[in-house]
Amino acid sequence: MSGRTKALVVKQSPPGRKPVLHDAVLEEQVIPQLTPGQVLVKINAVAFNHRDLWIRKGQYPGIAFGSTFGVVVAASERGDSLINKRVFLVPMRGWEKDPYAPESPKFTILGGGNVVPIGTFSQYVAVERDQVILSPEHLNDYQLAAWPLGAVTAWRATMVNAEVKKGDNVLVTGAGGGVALTAIQLCVAAGASVYVTSGSEDKIQKAVALGARGGVNYKSKDWPVQLGKLLAQHSGTGTQLDAVIDSGGGDLMGQIGKILKAGGKVVIYGMTAAPKINFTMREVLKNQRLIGSTMGSHQDLIDATKFLAHHRIVPIVSRVLDGLESAEEGFQILERGDHFGKVVIHVRHDDGKKTSSKL
Repeated sequence: MSGRTKALVVKQSPPGRKPVLHDAVLEEQVIPQLTPGQVLVKINAVAFNHRDLWIRKGQYPGIAFGSTFGVVVAASERGDSLINKRVFLVPMRGWEKDPYAPESPKFTILGGGNVVPIGTFSQYVAVERDQVILSPEHLNDYQLAAWPLGAVTAWRATMVNAEVKKGDNVLVTGAGGGVALTAIQLCVAAGASVYVTSGSEDKIQKAVALGARGGVNYKSKDWPVQLGKLLAQHSGTGTQLDAVIDSGGGDLMGQIGKILKAGGKVVIYGMTAAPKINFTMREVLKNQRLIGSTMGSHQDLIDATKFLAHHRIVPIVSRVLDGLESAEEGFQILERGDHFGKVVIHVRHDDGKKTSSKL
């Protein structure tokens, strides 16, 4: 296919702009000629990740200005046996199947990177054929767009590193974010008893509606005590946590140490609250384990997608915006942080009127 495509492009902000906020500009580009082994993916929907906002704020390393960016897609693509099949893009490169860490020192994520400067906030993307995965049939385009990046991160944190299984008590912090919500869904589907923290009572109730047993507001100073009481109320599954899935960092071990069992696991996939976490001799003596967890492998994403299809899990979409022209609104939603689930753009292939809608 030849022609042109609209794409959202990162442009370096003018010198001296404080705080830093690189521009996101919608441009027309030539659709590249396909090289052997590539397919052309028609993008129908694309989801925001916080990484996209961090790129604009200059808080992400190795950004290539002038590249399109974005991470997750749902698509109908063209090429050999995949013609007219719905697929999504594998959002990372350099990690195929090693169980512990990326095989390549150049591991990277699509969107704004120097190694793989393509992104998916675009009408069309040319990509290697082996870097797409067929869509589960029960998902629509918006739900599929919400899946890959959060899915591979949540899968590695919960199923690979925390080894969550039926009957476990699991705490997922920060309910409301895409990874946390996927982690909740995966653990519930695995048969675990899930508890959550959030700064919003409304988000806690929404997490309960997804299958969580209960939750506490982390703005309360005694939230670990409240969580301990919840565990005691459901003592049929034990009064201690088997695992914690966290993205905040800080003094988490000090807060949950008394309700995390000996040998329990704390899996950290981010540190949005504090750039470090305390781990003392107290935790060593209890054989508690602190595990770093980032993204995951191509094989992890395949395994997660099979699990999703088997359990008919539906990713949570908070809002759908209409057209790449609506991208700035999406960034503002991420900045406010009041969404529950993914913010998705419906990618138009015409000049229809821009609208937005809540799900």
